[in-house]
Amino acid sequence: MAPEPSVSGLSHLLNPLASSLQLETSASQLDGVPRHLEDSIRFETSRLVQAAGILLRLPQEIIAQCIVILQRFWTGPDGGSLLENDSKNVAAAALYLTAKPSAHPVSARQILTVFEYVSSLQPGQLASTESESKLGASWHLPEGHYEARKHALYDIEARILRVLGYQTHVALPHTLCINYLQTLDAFQSGAGKTVVKAAFAHLNSALLSPQMLYLTHQPSALATAAIYLAARETNTKLPETDWWEVFDVDREELGFLVVALQSIKAYALAERSGWGSRRVPLSVDDLRADLERAQLLAAEA
Repeated sequence: MAPEPSVSGLSHLLNPLASSLQLETSASQLDGVPRHLEDSIRFETSRLVQAAGILLRLPQEIIAQCIVILQRFWTGPDGGSLLENDSKNVAAAALYLTAKPSAHPVSARQILTVFEYVSSLQPGQLASTESESKLGASWHLPEGHYEARKHALYDIEARILRVLGYQTHVALPHTLCINYLQTLDAFQSGAGKTVVKAAFAHLNSALLSPQMLYLTHQPSALATAAIYLAARETNTKLPETDWWEVFDVDREELGFLVVALQSIKAYALAERSGWGSRRVPLSVDDLRADLERAQLLAAEA
């Protein structure tokens, strides 16, 4: 998803949003990948990035920016196709690219080793607290394997940059969330930290939404919706007026985002139940095999 020409000079607080044409279809769908399967792969890849980022001890800010960059890469008819790019390798390259200019850069070897490890985990183990303890010095890539993977990582990094038109800026709503809560005097009640924690949880969950909320709504709207929902969940009193309008969010957008944020947990549970012990295909070969299997089952029905 390359940004529209009109948004090339956006403020650092804003993001280039996906156009209706870019949201209508994707290169993967044009290549024959069903939307529901594409959503599953995007969801699992984002979880992979989250797990890898934690193991690499990267700040959540970098992890979140990486997931948004990944979503942009797969979005639109001119984006990357899941039938041409291994999604787990694209995820590794995106995290390498995102961390590189930050205060927390990681080496290609670190990235590749950690992604090799998290990719080896069984379904349901990504969120396990035991996963970090199992990644020790014994986990490494053979030198020949590493060299080949490193060059592939660099190639994919360059491909991501071309697809995005070299626009890698990602504005996140987390800082705005704190600023808005201060404006609303939420910290005066003593429940401010509780609301922030709940709001941040919603903002991080929104990264996994199949509705790609970070590509369709600006950070100010995401922060406002997260505050509204978090305040309601924690019984935190906010102004009785339409306070969200102060942050340039109308009632319709707020309502949509609140419903979208509430639906993510159900989607995650449905994904876990639907795939069960099966692995979500994160390579081109596995995806092709999954599509062929689905075609055979459809023919037999």
